[in-house]
Parts: sequence; C-alpha cells; structure tokens
Amino acid sequence: MRLTRQKLSWAMYDWANSAFATIIIAGFFPVFFKQYWNAGVPATESTFRLGLVNSLASLVIMLMAPVLGAIADHLGRRKRMLVMFAALGMYLTGALYLVGAGNWILAACFYGAAILGFSGSNIFYDSLLPFVSNSGDVDRTSALGFSLGYLGGGILLAICVLLTRHPEWLGLDSVSDVIRLSFVLVAIWWMVFSLPLIFFVKEPARQMHDASRSVLLAGFRRVGRTFHEVRQHRNVWLFLVAYWLYIDGVDTIVRMAVDYGLSLGFEQKSLLLALLITQFTGFPAALAFGHFGDRYGTRNGIFLALGIYILVTVHGALMNQIWEFYFLAFAIGLAQGGIQALSRSMYARMIPADRTAEYFGFYNMMGKFAAILGPLIMGWMAATTGNPRAGILSLLVLFVAGGVLLTRVRVGGVKDTY
Repeated sequence: MRLTRQKLSWAMYDWANSAFATIIIAGFFPVFFKQYWNAGVPATESTFRLGLVNSLASLVIMLMAPVLGAIADHLGRRKRMLVMFAALGMYLTGALYLVGAGNWILAACFYGAAILGFSGSNIFYDSLLPFVSNSGDVDRTSALGFSLGYLGGGILLAICVLLTRHPEWLGLDSVSDVIRLSFVLVAIWWMVFSLPLIFFVKEPARQMHDASRSVLLAGFRRVGRTFHEVRQHRNVWLFLVAYWLYIDGVDTIVRMAVDYGLSLGFEQKSLLLALLITQFTGFPAALAFGHFGDRYGTRNGIFLALGIYILVTVHGALMNQIWEFYFLAFAIGLAQGGIQALSRSMYARMIPADRTAEYFGFYNMMGKFAAILGPLIMGWMAATTGNPRAGILSLLVLFVAGGVLLTRVRVGGVKDTY
C-alpha cells in the first residue's frame, strides 16, 4: 500500500476520536459513573443504569444514521457533517468536567449526547474510506485507521493513568480531580488531531442548492430507496444482519468490560492496566489483520477474530483472578481492531461509490442497534440473576450466530450488481 498524505490524514481521525472510545467509553467514564456519580448505589443497579444510557444513545443514532448519510450524499458534504458531529462530541466530553458528585442523571445526559457526536461523526468518517483508498488496498487502509486509533488512544490513556498515580504533578489533590481533567484532555486531543482530515482529505464536489426542507425530504426518499435495494440484494442484507449480531458482542465488551471487572471485585488500577494492554496489543494486531485480509481473504480474517471472541466470552464467565483479566485484555486486543477494520473494508467493497454515506448510515445503524440490545441485555441479566457472569455469557450466542450467517455471504462482485 502506498501511504499518501490523504490516507494518513484520514487515518489520523481514528487517532483523534479513539481517545473518546478508549478513555471515556471503555475506561474512565464507567469507573467514575459507578464510584463517583453513583456512589453508594448497588453495583448491579449502577451497571443497569450504564447499560441503559448506552442503549438510549445508540437508539437515537440508529434512528438518525441512514437519513444523515443520505443527506450528506445528497449534498456532497460528508466532511462538513463529520465536523459538526465531532464538535458536539468534543464539547460535551469536556463538559463532563463540570458534573458534580452524585449527579448521575446529568452525567448520563452529557455522556449520551457525546456518544451521539462520536457515533455520528463515524458515519461520515467511514463513508470517506472509498475516496482515500482503492479496491486493492482498502483492507490495509481501513486497518491503518484502527491501528492508529489503538495507538493514539493508548498513548493518551497511559498519560492519564500515570497522572492518576501522581496528581500532585498537576497541583491536584485527588485521583477524582485527575479523572475529571481527563475529560477535558480527551476533548482537546480529539480536536487537535482532527485537523489533518479537515485540511487534507478531499471528497468529490457536488453542487446542491436545495432548501433545507427539500433536502430533508430527499434524505428520507433516498433512505427508502436504499432500504428497498438492500433488501433486494441478499448478499448485502446477509452481511448487515451478520454484522449486527457479532458487532453487538464486540461493542458490549468494549462498553461494559471495566464495569464487569469492578463487579467481580477487581481494583480500578488493575482494570485500567488491562485496558492499556488491549490498546497497545491492538495497534500491531489491526495492521496484521489488514495484511491477513489481503492475503487470505477478508471474511476469513473476520472468522479468525470471531473465534478469539468466543474463547474470550467463555473464559470471561469463568475467571476469578486478575491475571486472567489481563490475558483476556490481550486476546481482545488481538481481535478487536481486526474485526472492526475488516468488517468496514468488506462492506466498503459492496456499496456504490457515489452513495457511501447513505450506505454507511445503514451500516452504522446496524452497529448501533446492536449497541442498544447488548449492554441492556448484559445489564438486565446481571441485575435479575444477581450474577454478572450470566451477563457476559449471554454474549456467546451473538458471536456464533453472526459467524454462521457470515458463511452465507458471497464474497466479491456485489458492487457491480447495483
């Protein structure tokens, strides 16, 4: 793969916004939500609250995603809409600094709206992939983004974890002060490293002068047309359903792993170390999966990652020692970036080049629909059984069912059928 300025600039947005995914979604927010904004609340109840806010935020973006993508394609303004949603996420991430102890409702509202900005921007980020790569290097370009995301998110997480050990370096009095400051650091990091994409990534120009009402109506019409086309093309539909199932398990593990570890009685600092293991393992592993997909097939790479996730789920329900959590963190790092990168590149090959945001709107809709059910089911299972292990084990069926459906997806030639 020839690394151009445009490809690197596109991939740097993964470096930028993965700080939110790593430090906010997977790391500090679940810890702070349970121990600071829900202090004194039973662990299973705070787990249910966290699962609920994740699910509600995902429901909103799921409903919006296809229409947003259709409008962006109609106007030819994918990058502009990316910036708008990213700005929303940055602002509300920084605003978490202002939320006081015990105010879990306000924290949940800010967090949910920040997820909306993060997820919305990803629709348009993904839709730019076909414009910065070609069919011969789309796997490696997609993997480059995820690998840089793991590295960038891991570096900032390492800095924040180090500061929690030494709050006096910043003249702060407690670990809580450092975690609150980290919300501001994530917002700044996200903003600064988004600049290469803003300045150097180009998308095909499209001149549109519709009034806002007609643009909205056009967006809904395009969604209806695309949904009809997707249903008519069995290959695309099967892929999206398979993706919905297995990415449900992936996203739930990302969002709920730290909360699960806290429920098992593991210490906060140990869980953050496990998250660092995942991040720095994910950097080379995502690149490796990109090469694996090029050489042995994109779908085979996804199958490999699913096999790792099945083992992770089973062992996760049985573990008792923190070293086992570290081992699972390493295994997740091996598979997570690979399954995300190869799923994105496999889908990018299957869709029309002039309607990428529209089709990635459906792709992200399926992903967010999964993120509604997964955390809610895991939280509900933990709350009703009183056993968090039952929650993690419930994810097993999602990986198996997704893999079975993926075997029925015909690889290659899909885009040409439109």
